[in-house]
Amino acid sequence: MPDTILLIDDEEQLRKLLTRVISLEGFTVIEANTLKAASQILSHQAVDAVLCDVRLPDGNGVEFVKVVKDRYPSIEIILLTAYGNIADGVQAIKNGAFDYITKGDDNDRIIPLLHQALEKSALQKKTAVTFSNNPISGFNIIIGDSAPVKKAIGLAKRIAASDSTVLLLGETGTGKEIFANTIHYNSRRKEFPIVAINCSAFSRELLEGELFGYKAGAYTGAVKDKKGLIEMAEGGTLFLDEIGELDILLQAKLLRVLENGEYIKVGDTKISKANVRIIAATNRNLRKEVAEGRFREDLFYRLDVFDIELPSLRDRTGDIPALAGYFLEQFAIKENRKPVIVSQTAMQLLQQYDWKGNIRELKNTMERAAIMTEGTEILPEHLPFDIQKQNTSGPHELSLAAVEKQHILKILQYTNGNKAKAARLLEIGLATLYRKMEEYTIAAHFSK
Repeated sequence: MPDTILLIDDEEQLRKLLTRVISLEGFTVIEANTLKAASQILSHQAVDAVLCDVRLPDGNGVEFVKVVKDRYPSIEIILLTAYGNIADGVQAIKNGAFDYITKGDDNDRIIPLLHQALEKSALQKKTAVTFSNNPISGFNIIIGDSAPVKKAIGLAKRIAASDSTVLLLGETGTGKEIFANTIHYNSRRKEFPIVAINCSAFSRELLEGELFGYKAGAYTGAVKDKKGLIEMAEGGTLFLDEIGELDILLQAKLLRVLENGEYIKVGDTKISKANVRIIAATNRNLRKEVAEGRFREDLFYRLDVFDIELPSLRDRTGDIPALAGYFLEQFAIKENRKPVIVSQTAMQLLQQYDWKGNIRELKNTMERAAIMTEGTEILPEHLPFDIQKQNTSGPHELSLAAVEKQHILKILQYTNGNKAKAARLLEIGLATLYRKMEEYTIAAHFSK
């Protein structure tokens, strides 16, 4: 099945031209002329990548990137603009864009970029399903001594021995997967596997096959039977991450599993039995989703037997020193380096920061800071600009461009000039890295 590209642009002539060019590469192209129309398409059609104009009649593409990545993390977005500027480009990448390119100047880069973006999307989908047989010993693996964390751990301990369905609530990056694993390995199902799937990473058709399995001939290319994740988790636990993204048609099928322990594989007529415990997680308000008709009320009540709210990092800033220390130790072990510590002034900045990405964002920040420092201590200037700028006095205040150039140089030094590895660490597209190297005149220093 060819990859599907959603093209969003209000200039009809350009949109039609790009559609022809992209279609010649064998891709399926869906067109939209507004962000509203694009949102409707994304809500009911499987899309692999998005090519989006920045200035649209009903909004800004840079902000739309964040909306799409929050709801559909595996979709990669390339932004097109006629008015490129560094600030917009930096914000686009921070919001999760794969790349940010200029119309006209960069037209020959669109097809190569789409191929790169689709490769990344495919890799994310591949890692969206995980199988675990490595036991977690106890709840002490969850780091934190704050009251909100203690409350969440207490609830998890109480429900672990039961076979009840659990609903984990909280923002992205708050540790829902580790809680799910810990609950499983402290349950009577611990001798059996826990199978996890991110519901937002697949289209409805693909997700149905992944969850329930299918019989040979059910799809074009389905040459043999496939076991679904429910079957693979037999006796154990099925962790459904981002359950709020589950298509309404699949919600009915999941409800049957919860109510009767029954399901039917795609292309089959025989009822299969399921013996799994369901742990679900979401960063969305499911009550609101029910009220707005996007989530079945009966399924919500089946899932919400026992819910646990995981606190944001903003609500547990006292745990940041312990978490930062742990991540730095783990990074030192992985990279066979001497561990570094966080200076008092840098720690103050970490504890003042908003942490929209929560624990996951802190982990990435600590790894990058460890790369940036050449000594034994992380200082404010080793932290990302958004964290540094809270410190409005002293010599550490730098322009955005200066901080970004320093950061790219440090990462390139760390990777010995390996640009592909540097782009992965920076979480930007390879093409974006090349452009920024040229912009900051640092390309000549790294020839690899």
